[in-house]
Amino acid sequence: MDVFSPEIWQSIGLTIELASVTTVTLLIIGTPLAWWLARSTAWWTEAIAAIVALPLVLPPTVLGFYLLVLLGPDGPGGWIASLWGGRTLAFTFEGLIVGSVLYSMPFVVQPIRNAFAAMGNRPLEVAATLRASPRRAFWTVAVPLARPGLLTGAILGFAHTVGEFGLVLMIGGNIPGRTRVLSVAIFDYVEQSQWREASLLAGSMVIFAFAVILTMTLIDKRSVRTIR
Repeated sequence: MDVFSPEIWQSIGLTIELASVTTVTLLIIGTPLAWWLARSTAWWTEAIAAIVALPLVLPPTVLGFYLLVLLGPDGPGGWIASLWGGRTLAFTFEGLIVGSVLYSMPFVVQPIRNAFAAMGNRPLEVAATLRASPRRAFWTVAVPLARPGLLTGAILGFAHTVGEFGLVLMIGGNIPGRTRVLSVAIFDYVEQSQWREASLLAGSMVIFAFAVILTMTLIDKRSVRTIR
């Protein structure tokens, strides 16, 4: 099979779509969560932070197993899918989004939380003296100051979603056009001993990973220069 066949481009498009939707969803959910984790003084704040960070240490197959149960026909996912005539969220693109959001959450929340924490209280206190409401201060002061953390979180979330394998295979399987993302396609090529195709796709992923790391390094250096 030609590596540039429609099937491969379909997997590339599906992977980019999954990573994009996941990243946007995580920024919407993760930014207020990171803000609360950075500002809260409640004793159970770190317990919530530990729950958010669980995917960092949990094997993907463990998280995938529980998600498979939850997204299956006998779990909440079955009830949700029934709203539009479906039977399950497992082995669907929507199910992959749910799994990717949960699995990539710590990679987005932690950099944003660190950026909010590093900002300190002083900028918000100054905004308060200028009669800015907490909401206005958040959008006009906190978010611009935390921009490097937001950018790092977005890049990490996107890259981590692109590189997912164990989780997406568990809850999505290998359905062309629906759940067959790039990492699964590489695995499929190896199983079929199509080494040329697997090498080209794997090499592309290495280049992508290098670009991500280089971009993050440049963002960190620029942030340090800005602070100084």
